Amino acid sequence: METTENTRIRLLLLDFDGTLADTRRANTQAYVAALAEAGYPLTEQEYEANYFGMRCEEFLTRFGIADPAERERLRLRKIALYPAFFDSVRLNRPLWEFCRQFQDQGGRVWIVSTGSRANIDNVMRHLGIGGPDATSAEAPLGKVDGILAGPDIPRAKPYPDCFLEAMRREGCSPRETLIFEDSPIGIEAARRSGASYFVVKL
Repeated sequence: METTENTRIRLLLLDFDGTLADTRRANTQAYVAALAEAGYPLTEQEYEANYFGMRCEEFLTRFGIADPAERERLRLRKIALYPAFFDSVRLNRPLWEFCRQFQDQGGRVWIVSTGSRANIDNVMRHLGIGGPDATSAEAPLGKVDGILAGPDIPRAKPYPDCFLEAMRREGCSPRETLIFEDSPIGIEAARRSGASYFVVKL
């Protein structure tokens, strides 16, 4: 792939939730269920309207849970409940096929997400794709070359740090990188990184 400046694209960086995978309903249902167990009423509509796309810590703080230990307990419970709702998760197959063809031509593909690594690993396993160390049996649909998630990067999107760190690890410049994003904060992070980006709508 060539840019207008004739620089070859060597690296694709993919957001996960809402970009490579449609996880919106499953994420929402898992949060609602975890909070309901603990006695905190929240509807799917309220979560999607006010909190969707936030890091767990930010969401629970804004929701009004002040105790850090309680937030951590709820975070872990959400991760545990999440797979129960995977029936609604869908892989963005056109994007994934594009990534596989890009890899076949020598390109590199990373997932760069503010989401929990445990959540991402669970969904990838369900979808049949894997991280860089996965076996072909574990990842029958192929695997990515790297993953940056959640706590790997101290400053979350809209800061561009996560994208810049993936570029640094691959030895690629912004001009050699193409980013796929869906959320306003992710798109802003992509813009700030200096790379070209593509807005995904699932």
